This record gives sequence, C-alpha cells and structure tokens, in this order.
Amino acid sequence: MITKLDHAQAKNMIDFNSELILVDVRTKEEFEEAYIDGARLIPLDELEATAESRLPDKNKPVMVYCRSGKRSKAAAEILDRLGYKHIYDMGGLIDWPFEVVM
Repeated sequence: MITKLDHAQAKNMIDFNSELILVDVRTKEEFEEAYIDGARLIPLDELEATAESRLPDKNKPVMVYCRSGKRSKAAAEILDRLGYKHIYDMGGLIDWPFEVVM
C-alpha cells in the first residue's frame, strides 16, 4: 500500500520511526549535492532490479523521495508491484523545508 505524505508527516516519521528505510531515488549527482540525513541512494533506474537485494525485508516501512515528486511516485509504484507492504511517498526534496546534508 502506498501512502502519500506531506513534508511535516514525513519529517515526523523520519525522526520517530527507527524501522523506517529512507530511499532517495534521484541520480548520484543529485544525491551528492544534498540529501536527507539517513537516506540511502537507489536511483530510480536501478530500483526495480536491485530493490529485493538492497531492501530485503518487504514488511519494513520504506519512504521514497526525489527532486520534485515524479520519480518518487514511480518508485512507490515499483515497490508496490514488488510486494512491499508499507510504502510512503514524500514527494520532492525541492521544497523540503527541513535540514539536509550538503
């Protein structure tokens, strides 16, 4: 199941859910410019082929984000098709009002 979150909901989940896996689906170059602390990079074009090896527990909550929200929506749909149970789409980093690692 995919749940769309606003940034305040996403930040709360990042801060208080220790089981959460935060996935940045942008490119390596975008990730190196800025990312949310604790995020792991799995570019969208690699996600379908590598998700099951890089995210083996399909019952853990997974939150995806990208730059504007388009790729995170596609990533959430891929994870849903692969059988992940708790998928959260927080959309884009472009308007993320909280701290990032630069």
